[in-house]
Amino acid sequence: MQRWRGLDHLPGGWGRCVVTIGVFDGVHKGHQALIGRAVGLAEQRGLPSVLMTFDPHPSEVVRPGSHPAQLTTLRRRAELVEELGIDHFVVVPFSLETSRMPADEFVHEVLVEKLHAAAVVVGENFTFGHKAAGNVAMLRQLGQRFGFVTEGADLVSADDLTYSSTYIRACIDAGDVKAAAEALGRPHRLEGIVVKGDGRGKDLGFPTANLSTPKFAAVPADGIYACWFTDAKGKTLKAAVSVGTNPTFSGRERRVEAFVLDVDEDYYGQRVAVDFVERLREMEKYDSVEALLEQMHRDVDRTRELLAES
Repeated sequence: MQRWRGLDHLPGGWGRCVVTIGVFDGVHKGHQALIGRAVGLAEQRGLPSVLMTFDPHPSEVVRPGSHPAQLTTLRRRAELVEELGIDHFVVVPFSLETSRMPADEFVHEVLVEKLHAAAVVVGENFTFGHKAAGNVAMLRQLGQRFGFVTEGADLVSADDLTYSSTYIRACIDAGDVKAAAEALGRPHRLEGIVVKGDGRGKDLGFPTANLSTPKFAAVPADGIYACWFTDAKGKTLKAAVSVGTNPTFSGRERRVEAFVLDVDEDYYGQRVAVDFVERLREMEKYDSVEALLEQMHRDVDRTRELLAES
């Protein structure tokens, strides 16, 4: 898969293509169905598939301070859509100027003049252009004028629940990582660099890898979680992960700390990933270090059981 930023330097000899457009944060089951349709249509027509996304998040540009919690980094998003068969991953820098572009101008300048779209596949609730004035009906009309086909794909749902990034963020914020995983089609992942902590875990016999996560990362509610931990070499290990402030020690800084089971390794400086499988319990304050240690041993035992089942 080719990855590029901006639309000014397309690969030489660029011809027609099938385009799908959106933020695609999370690349959840709904996104997967949409992308799958675009990839399938591209294969039928013998054309490359293009996924167009935006950075930064449009809401942060239009309403500063409103950036939603981020389910996937751009790099992770690219990895996931490549697995789904996308040929080109295009990141369009989103600015106030971009947000003020009229809908018909966006179609003509971006989809027709730049990308030479033969078909455009979007969700049925897709909007675009200044003040979200464009919708699927308008896209179809403009497609008839400019020579491309438009498909508005149905939203994906199960048990009367429509999968969306907003719903998944709500699940994660509540600590319901199992529900989030059901909508994502995989566990929710946090990525980050391991940084130095207080060293208290090591003194207690539970050394942790402390993640420095991206600014807008969707961090689950405070609590203890059973997780899969992937190191910089791609090795996946079991881990009990604490999210919160360490109330037993009067902590104030909210942290994500992973106790990786059955290894003795310093992960400092490594880029690692944590996949949240299940929440074990809420964060609690204990009357003594001994009581905390007893609970931590139980957490580790429960983590082994859950991950063995998964």
